[in-house]
Amino acid sequence: MALVPTLTQYLIEQLSKHPNQRDLVLIMSDLAAIGKYISRETNRAGIAGVRGAADAINVQGEEVQKLDVFSNELCKDYLCRTGHFCAMASEEEDTVVDMRGFGEDAHYVVAFDPLDGSSNIDANVSIGTIFSVHRKRGDVAPASAEQFFQNGLSQVLAGYVLYGSSTVLVFSFGDGVHEFTLDQGLGEFLLSNERIMIPNTCSYYSTNEGNTSYISEKDRRFIEYLKMEQKISARYIGSLVADFHRNLVKGGIFLYPGVDKSDTGDYKGKLRLNYEAKPLAFLAQQAGGRATDGMQDILDIMPSSLHQRTPLIIGNKDIVDEYILANKS
Repeated sequence: MALVPTLTQYLIEQLSKHPNQRDLVLIMSDLAAIGKYISRETNRAGIAGVRGAADAINVQGEEVQKLDVFSNELCKDYLCRTGHFCAMASEEEDTVVDMRGFGEDAHYVVAFDPLDGSSNIDANVSIGTIFSVHRKRGDVAPASAEQFFQNGLSQVLAGYVLYGSSTVLVFSFGDGVHEFTLDQGLGEFLLSNERIMIPNTCSYYSTNEGNTSYISEKDRRFIEYLKMEQKISARYIGSLVADFHRNLVKGGIFLYPGVDKSDTGDYKGKLRLNYEAKPLAFLAQQAGGRATDGMQDILDIMPSSLHQRTPLIIGNKDIVDEYILANKS
């Protein structure tokens, strides 16, 4: 019986093929270690006293959970000390993370959502950590917010860790999408799906139906089209990573169009471009899919602020293409 390759073996092989990617390989190893730590705390949240709210509101105006705090502090402290990054940004932080003197000669920047879907923690629903890595810009200060004003096409590494019935690590260096599953007994990620491609058939659509009265008429019509004409089944978890992962391996489309809850006619996106939309769009493209805000590809958008929000429609390319055409009509 052939042994399943470990993440360590995969990364060593990656390094032998691409010696110039030494730092990226080490970064991926560090991110995997963070995933193991958070996975452990997630699995024992009920007995470790880290369920529930932390009596705080983050920069996004959302209630902070105790496990949010743990995950954010872990990501900041661990990644800062690696020395691989000259700048870091977290969805939970107002500004660029204080590097404390580390990473002065580093060549990369990282943006991360330390715990996506954290409102689902207490219900034992899948949650995740999302990350996006770019090369350092040489035309702005190393630790400035402007380091993150780069479009998604320039990412050199992106991925997520999904904490569910099992813990899986999904990532891409821009050479396909790879999935590793954590063997809790070994304490090692093992290759479980190499070069993932989104199935040709779009089996599911994922959207928050509770927003139906707040989205545009075009968006309502398109969702009705998916349900009534395409006969696509609805699946919605409410954790972006979990919804995306299911659609990645099963085939599907996730829709979070702009919403207008004030009845002004101004439909605004909710999801964060740097921390959520860009890295997942990178993975979708590598797996044969597509992501759009309705007007342009997510990967083409140049951020102009650290916490910029965007509509996000992502998944099977042919269905996303149909959405774009319907949105322009």
